[in-house]
Parts: sequence; structure tokens; C-alpha cells
Amino acid sequence: MRINGLRYGLPQLDALHHRQFEHAIRHLMRRDGCADAVQVGGAGDNGADVKATDPLGRRWVIQCKHRRNGDAGSPVGTPDLHVLNGTARQLHGADVVVLVTNGRFTSKCAPLAKSQKLHLVDRRLLATWAAGSRPLWELLPRLPAPRKATPLT
Repeated sequence: MRINGLRYGLPQLDALHHRQFEHAIRHLMRRDGCADAVQVGGAGDNGADVKATDPLGRRWVIQCKHRRNGDAGSPVGTPDLHVLNGTARQLHGADVVVLVTNGRFTSKCAPLAKSQKLHLVDRRLLATWAAGSRPLWELLPRLPAPRKATPLT
């Protein structure tokens, strides 16, 4: 697989099994320069499906919620955010905490995510990220500062 040119369309992502969806998210993080991106989801994953370090040294913990029916499937709700929020930083050492879905979120997710500094990637944002060439950190607002010094810091 040529990671640099990797692109996914929503129909491709929708057709995946939930474990394959986690692998696709890992591949996108690798495409974007996270050489250490790993899929860790499964029983006992403590809320993390993908872990990665971006080129600026930030640790990412990503929970994936695949919906077989995409937008028409059941929305992701706040219980999933509570689990992720309770484990990502404490157990996994995350700087950036993300919940990504090929579906949608309930209306209560955005205020909770904002108050807890969590990032939501819904179907629309996933489509932009997966089909494009910009890394996820260029598409998300209010990310923590880089851990590594860069020419711009």
C-alpha cells in the first residue's frame, strides 16, 4: 500500500467492518506522518482504537465508531465521549483526544467535547480528511501546542 497517496471515499469507509475502519484511520494517520501509528482497539482497549504521535510530538488517542449505515445509523452519544475522556489522557498519555465516526453525533456531544477539550470527527470532516491530503491536525481547531520545537515555535 502506498501510504503517501492514500485516499478513501465515504462509500469505501462505510463498507468496512468496524475493525477495518480502525485500520483505515491508522493508515490515514501514517499517511499524515505519524510513523508510529498503531491500531490497538479490541477487548480491553480502555477507549483507544488508534494511538499515534504526530510530527510535532503530540500523542493522539483516537476512538473509532463505525456505523454500518453511515449517517442513517444511530448517532454516537455522550456515553462514548465519557469513556474516552476518562481514559485517553490518564491511561494513554494523550495530548489530543479524538472520536471519529463515519456517522454523526448527538446534539449533546459538541458542548461536552468542547468543555473537555475533545475533538469530534463526524462524517463530513472524515470525508474531507480521508479524501484529501491535509493531515487531521490542520483540520481541527484548538489543538495543544507542539511538544517538539519547530522553526515556527
